[in-house]
Amino acid sequence: MNFISDNNKWIFKPKKFEIQDHNVAITTEPQTDFWQRTYYGFQNDNAPALLLPVEEKYFSFVVRTDFDYNGRFDQCGVIIYQDSENWFKASIEYENEQFQRLGSVVTNNGYSDWATIDISSKQKHMYYRLSRRESDFCIECSYDGIDFKQMRIFHLFSGNETVNIGIYACSPESSSFLARFSEFEMTDCLWKEHE
Repeated sequence: MNFISDNNKWIFKPKKFEIQDHNVAITTEPQTDFWQRTYYGFQNDNAPALLLPVEEKYFSFVVRTDFDYNGRFDQCGVIIYQDSENWFKASIEYENEQFQRLGSVVTNNGYSDWATIDISSKQKHMYYRLSRRESDFCIECSYDGIDFKQMRIFHLFSGNETVNIGIYACSPESSSFLARFSEFEMTDCLWKEHE
């Protein structure tokens, strides 16, 4: 299965993007983000995401992201988007010239969490591997596309049937940047069953 196909659909389609030869480029627009309620109180649900509906209960999805952030909280990565109150995203969020936050957000029933680790702001690319085992998921990251490290395992209460997986990019404050996505892979599930 290919990620780029006639079955792709946009949510909050960006004004400027390009899809070519299994590569996607998105130019973000200011004040775009995904977040629901927790701690900050606000609800943001307006970032562009290119999705693929997938019925298979067991699979892995890999993508490389390249970016040169311009402002605080700029981010791009992988996403599962079921609806505004049930979704997941993983990305690197820019903080300042010294560090940025590699992390993930799981939103179930309208409340988001955010798990992060600080990494150098010199890092300008990242691979992600998102794996599904029915309603449970594993997100991993890699600097080279070969050696993947687990970021988290999570459950989506709305993830028991078709899931909408894909890529997203956004700029929650007043900036804009170019996000590039490449090296897409859809494979059998590489997250092994627990023994």
